[in-house]
Amino acid sequence: MIIVNLDVMMAKRKISSNELAEIIEITPANLSILKTGKAKAIRFSTLDKLCGALKCQPGDILEFVEDEED
Repeated sequence: MIIVNLDVMMAKRKISSNELAEIIEITPANLSILKTGKAKAIRFSTLDKLCGALKCQPGDILEFVEDEED
């Protein structure tokens, strides 16, 4: 399972959703979908812009965690 830590990076960089959405040129609604982990995919161009705006690596935003099997 992929965990999205976008909200953590935004908090570390003290940037609001609206400000980040404007910088990376996506709608606040689409940014919200990314933040909540509800997105089915992310374009490399969007990930590139996110990393540039937040001055981070893709691994700072996306994290792989193995599913726990019951």
